[in-house]
Amino acid sequence: MNQIESEFVLNRLYIPSTPQGVGKTTLIARVLENLRTSYPNLKIQGFFTLEIRQEGERVGFEVVTLDGRTAPLASINISRVDVASFESLALPELQVKEDTYLFMIDEVGKMELFSSLFFPAMLRVLESKKINLQWLFLPPYVLHSREFGHSNTRY
Repeated sequence: MNQIESEFVLNRLYIPSTPQGVGKTTLIARVLENLRTSYPNLKIQGFFTLEIRQEGERVGFEVVTLDGRTAPLASINISRVDVASFESLALPELQVKEDTYLFMIDEVGKMELFSSLFFPAMLRVLESKKINLQWLFLPPYVLHSREFGHSNTRY
């Protein structure tokens, strides 16, 4: 594990905050692939959010765990976030376990925050002394929210 730590900068929390479509999810997938190839026994937990498209149009979103399980997150057609579905899949991925080395979470945004249980679970991950590295992607409106100690100013 020391080798992994030496390959990262001293900071243990990375929060790229960029516009949609620049490749944050692609980046997290490539980092995950490289880590799994280089360190096959490394325990990594987390999830990412993907668009659901039909005939080129975005119709919703799904949450995908790092081991490939999926659940619906939101439907644009009926403007609804499926909180129960999201919580059933994402919250177990945020349980801090002794053998977990890394959390990869893409993303913490408006839809995820519809869950009242999600933010406290994220705080437990961030406050954990057992986790050596957290890798999170947060959009600017979350980074500058009151919960993160900033004003609600947008870029």
